[in-house]
Amino acid sequence: MKKWWMTLGLSAALAAAAPVFAAGNVQLSHDGLTIGLITDMAGPYAALEGPGSELAAKMAIEDFGGKIDGKPIKLMVGDNQNKPDVASAIVRRWIDQDHVDMLVGLGNSSVALAVQALASDKHVITMAADSGTTELTEDRCTKYGIHYVYDTHALAAGTGTAVVKQGGDSWYFITVDYAFGHSLEEDTAAVVRKLGGKVVGQVLHPLDTTDFSSYLLRAQASKAKVIALANTGDNFVNAVKQAHEFQITQHGQQLVGMLVFVNGVKSLGLETAQGLQFTGAWYWDQNAKSRAWAERFHKRLGVMPNYGQAGVYSAVLTYLNAVTEAGTVDADKVRDVLGKTDINDMFVSHGKILPNGLMLHDMFLMKVKTPAESHGDWDLLKVMATIPGKDAFLPLSASKCKLVKASNG
Repeated sequence: MKKWWMTLGLSAALAAAAPVFAAGNVQLSHDGLTIGLITDMAGPYAALEGPGSELAAKMAIEDFGGKIDGKPIKLMVGDNQNKPDVASAIVRRWIDQDHVDMLVGLGNSSVALAVQALASDKHVITMAADSGTTELTEDRCTKYGIHYVYDTHALAAGTGTAVVKQGGDSWYFITVDYAFGHSLEEDTAAVVRKLGGKVVGQVLHPLDTTDFSSYLLRAQASKAKVIALANTGDNFVNAVKQAHEFQITQHGQQLVGMLVFVNGVKSLGLETAQGLQFTGAWYWDQNAKSRAWAERFHKRLGVMPNYGQAGVYSAVLTYLNAVTEAGTVDADKVRDVLGKTDINDMFVSHGKILPNGLMLHDMFLMKVKTPAESHGDWDLLKVMATIPGKDAFLPLSASKCKLVKASNG
């Protein structure tokens, strides 16, 4: 079994760093503070997470100053191989033997659910940046679990609403067969039906699928106005490329990506991806702060970051600031500080972590540019609309999380 992990001691404070609390007099559980990044280093999501998420976490530690109370901040990186049992084994060892204080990234939804449950039992905070299922903050919410970047409800609310209002009122889903895909299809179908549309069919595909021809032919035969790809990463890229070969959009059906990252658009090229609409949490070129951070990232990795990787950076820095304010790595005290923090950085404006662990923030409806609109290699998207967090995410009043009921007395 191939494993990836490494321990890093970092101590470079950069001029462009976000404001932080002065680190001093912090009660640590061991000789330093350790953060564990659980991610896909070599699988179908590696380009979306993997080395990019690792760099983002490193940059956050560097920008914080590399040390806390004079002790090193260490980063451990584990390849989850997109398998809950593999990720759980790594996390259990990290917590029991390496004294990991916080876990970030987490990977696909099935992995994230397993890791969040295990870490919570051991009183370790998790900050999911890559995972989509709403179960992380709903039926399977935990005291120490935080869902930081996006979820399937927000993706559905943004893209589903926009497409139906534009006339796309009949849908066919091509869905990846695990927790994330099921949750994304369910949430999007609910939005479609609520707005008066209908779902005419769906088909499930395995995570490691490369040939989408049979799925696309079924979708084409359904005569649905919208073919929704409830997948991401290599699955999404391969499906779009093959749909382009079949000239599906030229025959009048609309292709919709339900979880799209800038990496996927870059891989497809604007000629193929132009006009695609989707909902995202962040774009590297949306403002001066995002551009400055993204350019630093690009200089070190050669690609622009996506919103999951930007979320890893923000989550790590937010956690380190909370530890400093709390004066301890004690998970209960740090979680209390996190719940009171107004998060403002290059990723989010006025983010708020709710009692169920959801980080509430604005989302964005985006559209892929045409080749004529692009003025550079990574000038790929335009932000069409801001979706207020209260409209994107499930409201606490509708939450099934037991922690919400407890906080309401």
